Amino acid sequence: MEAEFREIDELGSWNAIYQEIRQQSSELPCKYAKLPENKTRNRYRDVSPFDHSRIRLQLGTNDYINASLISVEEAQRSYILTQGPLPNTCGHFWEMVWEQRTRGVVMLNRVIEKGSVKCAQYWPPREEREAVFKDTNFKLTFISEDVKSYYTVRQLELENLSTQETREILHFHYTTWPDFGVPESPASFLNFLFKVRESGCLNSDQGPVVVHCSAGIGRSGTFCLVDSCLLLMSLRKDPSSVQIRDVLLEMRRYRMGLIQTADQLRFSYLAVIEGAKCIMGDSSVQESWKELSNEEDIPPEFTPPPPQPVRDPHNGTEKSAFFSGGIDPEDVIERSHNDIRIHSFPPETELRRRAGPDSTATPTEPSDGHTDLRAEERVEPTKEEAENPNGGAWTPLLANVCLCTALALSAYVCYRACFH
Repeated sequence: MEAEFREIDELGSWNAIYQEIRQQSSELPCKYAKLPENKTRNRYRDVSPFDHSRIRLQLGTNDYINASLISVEEAQRSYILTQGPLPNTCGHFWEMVWEQRTRGVVMLNRVIEKGSVKCAQYWPPREEREAVFKDTNFKLTFISEDVKSYYTVRQLELENLSTQETREILHFHYTTWPDFGVPESPASFLNFLFKVRESGCLNSDQGPVVVHCSAGIGRSGTFCLVDSCLLLMSLRKDPSSVQIRDVLLEMRRYRMGLIQTADQLRFSYLAVIEGAKCIMGDSSVQESWKELSNEEDIPPEFTPPPPQPVRDPHNGTEKSAFFSGGIDPEDVIERSHNDIRIHSFPPETELRRRAGPDSTATPTEPSDGHTDLRAEERVEPTKEEAENPNGGAWTPLLANVCLCTALALSAYVCYRACFH
């Protein structure tokens, strides 16, 4: 595998290999994601869960959430890959965590990146301690956090207010992985991955771990691909028998677009090669990852941009960016009392438990409080449009400037010819 990596590097053919993987990937139906009543539950219009592998919620009249179950049968590993929650889907997110008996959540993005909101703040800050999601009847309590230089581990308590049951949830937050990019080094990434592993959250006796970034395909796909390949190497006792490309193509049958760039593909190979050293019995490797990653250094300060009116890509209206996580005051009413944050959403009609997760009944009514008109007017961006919201808006302006400059120069030349 290492020889293959060097050969591809020397030839500079990562992009060609990535394009081959894209062409060979499965295109499967995702009609539920396209239903009008689910439009406001998608962060990007071009990132949808396939119908056959989508997670189905069990409460309410609408079972849709933009999340996919990925199963690696040989490794007995399951992941739920999902988008960063929207303000109106935070309650659905925690409902999914509860119903799937998930013990760990892996977050690979920051709430704000490059001045854009990538994810709603779906857990309570330390100072507020609690958050209540009234639309799905769950309460989340902040217990503690361990802040490292490039990741944070939070201990949360999730309570089902309908049954008064509680569960501990571990929230692993990687804070220095750029969107469409790769971590600073395989060492820091692998150190983080093995921290998640050591917690037991990935074990087969637990519910599937929930992994998300902004769209739930790029960084999330990288994390799951590396973990799966290393696990397969460990089980087979033969690292050379694991073909990363084949594993990725198999995972892409469960969620579209996993691994978004050639750089992420290259990094995945690099991380698997480095991780294989630990699999092969080099006990000193894991300690070196911790040292190389500067885990104990003071975390960098991430200063959010100042409050300013921004265009929300989720409903096409102007609003202030003051609200944490880009929360729309029309969608979420926050009122704080007795140290409790309450997220109030219009309750879903006829709240009830479905017969089972395999129910195939097609939802017929929007159940997230948005009117039909608003759902029709709302236009989700694609992943690339969200990264470059101005698109080619400067092109006509630059053309006009160039034209005006050319006319001015022509006039000046004429003037010089006539009077000099």
